[in-house]
Amino acid sequence: MTTDTDPPLVIFTPSGKRGRFPAGTPVLTAARQLGVDLDSVCGGRGICSKCQITPSYGDFPKHGVSVEDGALSEWNAVEQRYDDKRGLKPGRRLGCQATVQGDIVIDVPPESQVHKQVVRKAASARVIEMDPATRLYFVEVEEPDMHEPTGDLERLERALKSQWDIDGIEIDFAVLSTLQTVLRKGKWRITVALNTALKGAVPRVIAAWPGLHETGLFGLAIDLGSTTIAAHLTNLETGEVVASSGIMNPQIRFGEDLMSRVSYAMMNPGGDKEMTQAVRDAIDALSQDIAKEAEIDTSLILETVFVCNPVMHHLLLGIDPVELGQAPFALATSEAISLSAAELGLAALPQAARIYILPCIAGHVGADAAAVALSEDPGKSEDLVLVVDVGTNAEILLGDTSRVLACSSPTGPAFEGAQISSGQRAAPGAIEAIRIDPVSKEPRFRVIGCELWSDEDGFWDFTAQTGITGICGSGIIEAVAEMRIAGLLDPSGLIGSAEQTGTIRSEPEGRTHAYLIHDGTPDGGPRVTVTQGDIRAIQLAKSALYAGARLLMDVRETDKVDRVVLAGAFGAHISPLHAMVLGMIPDVPLDKVQSAGNAAGTGARIALCNLAARREVEGLVREITKVETAIEPKFQEHFVAANAIPHATDPFPELSTQVTLPQVSFNTGGGDEPGGRKRRRRRG
Repeated sequence: MTTDTDPPLVIFTPSGKRGRFPAGTPVLTAARQLGVDLDSVCGGRGICSKCQITPSYGDFPKHGVSVEDGALSEWNAVEQRYDDKRGLKPGRRLGCQATVQGDIVIDVPPESQVHKQVVRKAASARVIEMDPATRLYFVEVEEPDMHEPTGDLERLERALKSQWDIDGIEIDFAVLSTLQTVLRKGKWRITVALNTALKGAVPRVIAAWPGLHETGLFGLAIDLGSTTIAAHLTNLETGEVVASSGIMNPQIRFGEDLMSRVSYAMMNPGGDKEMTQAVRDAIDALSQDIAKEAEIDTSLILETVFVCNPVMHHLLLGIDPVELGQAPFALATSEAISLSAAELGLAALPQAARIYILPCIAGHVGADAAAVALSEDPGKSEDLVLVVDVGTNAEILLGDTSRVLACSSPTGPAFEGAQISSGQRAAPGAIEAIRIDPVSKEPRFRVIGCELWSDEDGFWDFTAQTGITGICGSGIIEAVAEMRIAGLLDPSGLIGSAEQTGTIRSEPEGRTHAYLIHDGTPDGGPRVTVTQGDIRAIQLAKSALYAGARLLMDVRETDKVDRVVLAGAFGAHISPLHAMVLGMIPDVPLDKVQSAGNAAGTGARIALCNLAARREVEGLVREITKVETAIEPKFQEHFVAANAIPHATDPFPELSTQVTLPQVSFNTGGGDEPGGRKRRRRRG
């Protein structure tokens, strides 16, 4: 519920992304923090005009907001100058000049969109108490005296003790080598950045500037995922996320999932070093890009917090992940790690900059799950909550105030559009939502970059530039669930024929069938279908996810949970109804299913901005009970039962109040293959 004390709510269309921002925040800044596709070449100086936006006023029941006059700042001199010289369309504003003053709905017109790939990992709005590990201290240091033979470092140490009551320091050699020059340039007045990363650690000098340093202090919160690397550049003095950016993890070329990367390291001597270098190079590039976007120098990025799964953890650190590929799945270390950028081999950051990597929970449950636990805090929940971080490898937490359990489940990349015939990453033109009429069996859909549905006026004109390029993770989940609701798919996951389903969209494909969503071939585009192979890939992924959740429920000796939280960049875009129809999550009332956005990234930001949170998460991982799915006999039993849509044996009473699933069967005979067809025996 919105209150008078809440910051203004900003909603961008057509992306639908929203967030709360302090009054006075430029629209361009809000767009960048939310990952909205709003172009800017000049960096917000009001020169290039590429960040044009159109504010909307009035009541918007769909968005649950009412926009009043004055929701944006008044037209200013920069906008007037541009309008006089080149002209702005009526109603348009410059996103770099207009600032947020109240709740506002903002449309980003096609010409203002970059149309680059959308990596859906934006920083979640969250209040964080600022107590960073890295702080700035301005001191006046005594000049050297021939009668008192002490070094510049020792006199700096004395000044910090007398002026800030800081007793004892260490200094990075890279900073020590420049200390004398900095002191003399500042006429013995100096600002130093001190880092205290771990409990009881001696503060370390990691940067120094002559005089009073006023150009800022920044840190990176990085969620290093199997598929995506997302970074949030954060002002360590205010906690403001000044820029968010993401790139695909280049390790994908060595294997789509974690175990295939472990296998690559096992089968290829030096393969682990290849993957380590690839990911470090990507982090360097991402650091430079995000600093450029925020218009700061990388020398001001003095701290980075990483969260990642155990395999990514080891590959980032340059540790061979081979032990994580075989029982007992031993980590090199599960403790939190603090080291320098130089030690980690990151070239884009100052070599004295500090790196903090959150602790891992166990061999298959990593620092990303620890970050989710820090962000969502299931151990403080009065009701039993299931937190699912959906990705290539799903991290699952189940708990309340009495106990928290954790496991990981190898869902694979199907949920993210990989291994799907028409699948793709989330990008403009990808189908992200779909509805199928249960009578006509005709589909209508929505694509990323356009808020209209395909049966609404203007959709095809709007999408002419991008076309319909494929289907992303949220789209394939909805497609499979909608096919089940419409009677195109039976509980076993078998697609019916045209005769069985009553629609020619059920097309024969070899010995099985496929459902045609969109045929773009007349315009040179692709045919977007859901094949029997796609259904099987989604069944395997959702079965692994559900089986992991059920395993934790078994340990808690319960058949139900009170609520479900879907976390992860992808989890934020999953429809609760369709997830439940598919059988991804246990049966709960739909209003008890919520999205946490990128909870792992939020946990990283909390740890970046709050030193006490690091102590908290280091304690949390010791209290969480780890359940190993790979050695639990019941996991396979749960996995097999979860292959049915939604489930072979578990009742879904809450789901039945929302939708009636047709009792159809397209199995026409016995045998081992889809559709009940018997395998042909090979002749000798």
